[in-house]
Amino acid sequence: MMTTNGNIEETSIIQAVKDIKSAILLSQSRAIKMISGEELSLYFGVGNYVSLHSRHEGWGKSIVERISIQLRKELPGLRGFSVENIKKMRTFAEFWKPYILKWSAVPTDFENTQYAVAIDAFSLQKWSAVTTEINRDEFLGISFSHHIEILHKTRDIQEVLYYIHQTILHQWKTRELREALKADLYKHGSDVMPNNFVETMPTPRQARKAIEMFKDEYLLDYINVEDIANDYDDVDERVVEKAIVRDIKKFIMTFGRDFASIGNQYHLEAYGQELFPDLLFFNRELGCLVVVELKMGAFKNAYLGQLFGYLQILDDKVRKPNENPSIGIILCKEANKAYAEYAVRDYSKPMGVATYKTLDDMPEKLRMALPDLTKMIEIINKNDEDNE
Repeated sequence: MMTTNGNIEETSIIQAVKDIKSAILLSQSRAIKMISGEELSLYFGVGNYVSLHSRHEGWGKSIVERISIQLRKELPGLRGFSVENIKKMRTFAEFWKPYILKWSAVPTDFENTQYAVAIDAFSLQKWSAVTTEINRDEFLGISFSHHIEILHKTRDIQEVLYYIHQTILHQWKTRELREALKADLYKHGSDVMPNNFVETMPTPRQARKAIEMFKDEYLLDYINVEDIANDYDDVDERVVEKAIVRDIKKFIMTFGRDFASIGNQYHLEAYGQELFPDLLFFNRELGCLVVVELKMGAFKNAYLGQLFGYLQILDDKVRKPNENPSIGIILCKEANKAYAEYAVRDYSKPMGVATYKTLDDMPEKLRMALPDLTKMIEIINKNDEDNE
């Protein structure tokens, strides 16, 4: 004989199945009409519905399991409503609810709306964010699976918004997003240069290695003053030149692990055209050639075209069969990171854009003793010739 509590529980399950089933059928109907964001609207509504009942009526794991089973019985072929996925919907709703309720199109009496109506009380794509931090189009532009991957990694709103934006920008699949999350790009965001590694490297693992290998800013003029002299008066141009040859190369090696210098002003030729990229390395960890092109001024889109030409010839005429595609780095005085990310993403060769600092942070006397970047390159070239 069923107890009173058992009757209440059974009634609750029947009503829940009815409510969710109605919402699913309505959502499927809307999806046929290609209404953007309908899946997210449904999953948010169901997640909120389950959350409200779980918190206010004490639903346990068994009730969610029975709801899932009954839904699939009444809607044969239904996918995406396993117990695990329903719990993910609840996670999704509970995270976004405080931010979504600030959006103007959400009913002010949302919390008091009947549970049966709460699932379909609104449509996400009709919301208008009252804060510029939340981009509604980007929020709706990624799948539920992407959202869950992000929320599995972090619940910090700024970090969540960062990964949503990056997913849109790079058009990441869930697997590629997972690699980016694993690389913890947000925490290292200030050190990550604009690049297209995810789209162009052979594997996500290889792309993650490349992302971790390079920074977005380097101090090209770095000199360890203690290694040169104890007093700035002892610093002369000849000593500084030797330090530049030693420290600039050492510093460029800090791009990552296992770098080996192949040469500077490396001679490339194709169809009678001769090209001379500034610096060429091989990285054992990445298993590829790395060409670095130094630029005196701000980043220009044309630099990528030049770099692309180098990479074409390197891959066609220099790269060994067992090596990965060559990587190109533009190293310039300054760059608009957002524009650089936009500019680089459609190229089919792995490329990145980094910047370098000048002597501005160095003491005046030391700064006056140092040659400019052009002379630095000449010094490196001369040093290589002397060592041949």
